[in-house]
This record gives sequence, structure tokens and C-alpha cells, in this order.
Amino acid sequence: MHLLCLHHYLTLKVDLAAAHPEIARHDAQAVALQMARRPVFGFAAAGGGGIVGFCSHAQTMTESMTQECAALYVVPTPLGNLADLTRRAEEILRSVPWVAAEDTRHSGPLLKQLGARARTLPAHQHNENEAAVRIIEKLQAGESVALISDAGTPGISDPGARVVAAVREAGCRVVPLPGPCAATTALSASGLLDEHFLFYGFLPAKSGQRRQALEALCDIPAALVFYEAPHRVLDTVADLASVFGQRTLVIGRELTKLFETIHSLPLPEALDWLKADPNRQRGEFVLMLSGASGEADSGEGERVLKLLLADGLPTKQAAKLAASITGASKNALYDLALSLKAQG
Repeated sequence: MHLLCLHHYLTLKVDLAAAHPEIARHDAQAVALQMARRPVFGFAAAGGGGIVGFCSHAQTMTESMTQECAALYVVPTPLGNLADLTRRAEEILRSVPWVAAEDTRHSGPLLKQLGARARTLPAHQHNENEAAVRIIEKLQAGESVALISDAGTPGISDPGARVVAAVREAGCRVVPLPGPCAATTALSASGLLDEHFLFYGFLPAKSGQRRQALEALCDIPAALVFYEAPHRVLDTVADLASVFGQRTLVIGRELTKLFETIHSLPLPEALDWLKADPNRQRGEFVLMLSGASGEADSGEGERVLKLLLADGLPTKQAAKLAASITGASKNALYDLALSLKAQG
């Protein structure tokens, strides 16, 4: 039997004391049957009854049952603090015969520390298609595979999405595990009041393309979440300030690590804050920007727009500048500018 298939349970506790004895006996049998059909390894917290723990023994099974149990496990790994690895993720990594890793050299120490004996195969952005073929071969042979990235959740601005898509297309099982993700970790401590957020990930590396991408996001009434590398953070924050104007920026860096920083400030002040201390420019960044107000044609935005048009600025340039100054919707200000010109 494959190690991840549940066949024999060491511990099973079902609280059915309040039920009729006959119903209790039937429900206990049903729970055991249902769990035996689920090829997963899991734990549940004790308290209020329910299953408190179960694990498997390796036993002989037919080849068809072994193949049925094989799965690609998408396993999040810690952002920095190893204590953030879940118990379920730890058991999966110890149990599977194969681990597909973004960088096998990076993941090796983690697997060694866990006592994992799995063989590794590379699955990074430059070989995802080839890696998917190898992974599917393993799964079809009845061998489960854990997919991990260097840190965080595979497929979230990390390699993995193409592998998962290919595995699903091949008809093999994909089992996702919850766990560390830099975007949600940073957002939970950001204090931004937007009811929604848009996760963008990494912006284009070239300034022109980056600014074009940012301009397309100006009018979205949701917090914007970006990842950024240390060598580009100053340029990216400068472009954010140029495109978005008066908004709140929350800078998260080195999350869960020794020098973790989560700092909120007005966007126009962010570049100077980063430059004031070179240490603030180190580490992997999550940049979180408050969303557009959605007040397109009222108050300060309209007032500034009219002043700019009166000074002779072209319609598009006036709308863009007014939006940067006031935080109002650029597209709505542009429509308003066209309307004002038609009237006058």
C-alpha cells in the first residue's frame, strides 16, 4: 500500500454518546468506511468529539489501488520561519517518494531537517513543461509527488501553475494544502480598509512597461498587492508615486524573519523613507496600495482638472495629472474633461 493511503487507523475517536446506540453503531461504521475511501493523511483538533487523529500502515495492496491513491500534493513551505510549516505538510513531505522543487539545492536542507527520504526533481520556471511530463509519469506509476517552491505557495507568483494544469489535464489527482503565502500574510497586518484586494504579483522589470501596467490599475476600487525584489524596489515605488499620487502604501519586507518590517505611510513619502536607511531596501517585498476612492467627478478632482484645462494642458494629460494629485479616477476625469470641452 502507498504510504499516503489510509487503510488501518491507530486512533479513531467519534463522539456519538448522545445518539441512539443503533444509530451510533451505524454512524461509526460509516465514518470508518468513509475515511478508508479517502487517500489522504490528516489530523483534526480534539475537542467536542470527532476524529482526533489517524495514520496509516504500509500494507500490500493491488497495483490499481496504489495508482488510485497517487496524487500531486501542492505543499506551501515557510516564508522564513520554519515553525510555520504545518503538521500536515511535514507528514506529506516525509511520506512521498518524490518532491518536485523550484530549487533542489534550496529545498534540500529543509527536507533533510524533516528526515524526508524523498528523491527530488527540479520544477522551475524554465523547465515546467518537462517537469510536468516527469511528474505525470510518476503519478501514473502510482507514486505520489509533493510540489514545493523556495518559499510560500507554489503557483502564486512562483512556478507550479503549469505543472498543476498538466497534471489535472492528464486526469491525475491534485491535492492542495493550505499554508504560508506572503500576500495574505502581509495584508492581514496592513491595516488597509479596502473591502477587496487585487493580487498582481511581480510588475514588469522595465520602467515603461511597469508604468503602463500601473496606469491600467489606477481606477480599481480595491487594495493592490505587488511583490518586488530588493534591486527594483526603489524604481517601483517611484513609479507607484508618479502614477497613483496621494494614496497609502504599506511596505512589508522579510516577513516572518528576524528583521521583518511592516510600515504604512503616504505614498509620496515612501521613496524618501526607503532611501533614508539602506537596510530598508533589503529582503523580499510585498507592496500594498490603498484602492481608488471611486469618486470620479466630485470635489477636489474636478476642481484640479478644471484648473489644468484652463492652463491649456491637453485633455489626456490634464486628466492623468489631476488623478495623480487627488487620487480620483483617471478614466472618469478624462470623461469629465471631454464633457467640459464639449460644453465650452
